[in-house]
Amino acid sequence: MPEKIKVLVVDDSTLVRKVITDILQKDPDIEVVGTANNGKTAIFKNQTLDPDVITMDIEMPIMDGLECLKAIVETRPKPVIMMSVLTQHGAEATFKALEYGAVDFIPKPSTALSISIEEIAELLIKKVKSVYRSKIKLHRREAGRQDSSMRTPEDMLRDKSKTAKVVAIGTSTGGPSALLEVFHSFPESFPSPVLVVQHMPEGFTRAFAERLNSNSNMHIKEAEDGETCMPGWGYIAPGHSHMAVEKSGDEKVIRVYKADKVSGHMPSIDVLFNSVADTWGENSVAVIMTGMGRDGAEGILRIKNGGGYTIAQDEETSVVYGMNRVAVQLGAINEVVSVYDIGNKIIEHL
Repeated sequence: MPEKIKVLVVDDSTLVRKVITDILQKDPDIEVVGTANNGKTAIFKNQTLDPDVITMDIEMPIMDGLECLKAIVETRPKPVIMMSVLTQHGAEATFKALEYGAVDFIPKPSTALSISIEEIAELLIKKVKSVYRSKIKLHRREAGRQDSSMRTPEDMLRDKSKTAKVVAIGTSTGGPSALLEVFHSFPESFPSPVLVVQHMPEGFTRAFAERLNSNSNMHIKEAEDGETCMPGWGYIAPGHSHMAVEKSGDEKVIRVYKADKVSGHMPSIDVLFNSVADTWGENSVAVIMTGMGRDGAEGILRIKNGGGYTIAQDEETSVVYGMNRVAVQLGAINEVVSVYDIGNKIIEHL
């Protein structure tokens, strides 16, 4: 019988620790080996209990979740899933945690979210299993890593006439930090709309779009139904709906709508990629990145078969080599590259 996945639960609330422990212990493949009510205790228990996965609250006394996370990543790295509250401060802290090395997050139960405790339980168990033995990746921007003989993104774009192409990106676990890396590499003169599905709970995608917007040269926003795709703009699918594009005369219009989950998700990467294959065809560049499952693999195959150019993030820089691995196995990918090279590869093929 295979060993159970050992989890350390960290939260200053006795009730929350019990709720999370009860959820996890119901799964026969998971064992909660310990709990901690502050970051200092969590660091000690990480060393002594050697858990496989840690769930981490952000707001705690003595040492908060962010400081604890930094110490764990530096001393004895483990996959850490943050427990996040839907407030402006909570969202900002969550995205900082992902940049510090947390592999994922789930929302705490809240009346502000339509997600139920049952859905959170399902999400938590799924994420614990998916990040088990995942790589701890800090997507630090590598200043000065570009060879001086290489052309800059600005030089590459200067050679191109105004493009009529689109960029479509799909990602999941590990995606927020990876997307920051990609968008940071785009110059102000970026000539295409960029459509992104990042698997993320309802309520967090707007804050995530704002974070990307403040850390890139492009205009980035949460997508709204009926808006026209504009060159140099990035559109993030809302966490509560699918996002697709359709032709309207000479324009391409974004559609945001609720429906059944596709490939296990809403928003679904396959929904976006299939619509891009239909509306842009060969004038599309599609990227599938880190994440569990297979959402997006079939859709990116359609884009490749329609003449679009397809890119997958490599295993080495992926937190979870899942969706991108399936796409590669399907023969859907033209090129597999490091997360640090995705931006330039996109520009090469516009």
